[in-house]
Amino acid sequence: MMQYGEAFDKVARVVGLGYPGGPKVDNLAKQGSPNIELPKTHFNDDTLDFSFSGIKTAVININHKIPDINKADLCASFQKTVTETLLENVEKAIQKTNIKTVVLAGGVSSNSYIRKEFLELRKKQIKVYMPDLKLCTDNAAMIASAGYYNYINGKRDTLDLNAVPNLKL
Repeated sequence: MMQYGEAFDKVARVVGLGYPGGPKVDNLAKQGSPNIELPKTHFNDDTLDFSFSGIKTAVININHKIPDINKADLCASFQKTVTETLLENVEKAIQKTNIKTVVLAGGVSSNSYIRKEFLELRKKQIKVYMPDLKLCTDNAAMIASAGYYNYINGKRDTLDLNAVPNLKL
């Protein structure tokens, strides 16, 4: 699936929750109501592309324009809109490809609302796999762990190493 933890981190920072944002947004959202309309960005019907930049900007603007906004409602609304966007694209992918299996992974897959809503796909005969909560760690933590084991095993890189998204560990 796509990486969307950065969106949760940014929203958490904006509303004053700190880092990491995923668990903090999830916890605060449980105290709120998803009653704030937020945008969903889809590019067109022929693609599965979408963006969270519009919703992040909307949360920032709302938070700045309405200083006494209920932060729990804002988090609940953000979480609900992000989940709806993800599910709409997953359902579109299911229709286009006739897949019958979905995997939810990454740090934000520990979000209780996202997990609950993705499990609803089972009612449509879609298999849904997600890791146990103890395995839902941030990608940065996984990379740091891999780096640690490379380091203790004597593997070193030079200072000219560049960011390569598919670099072999």
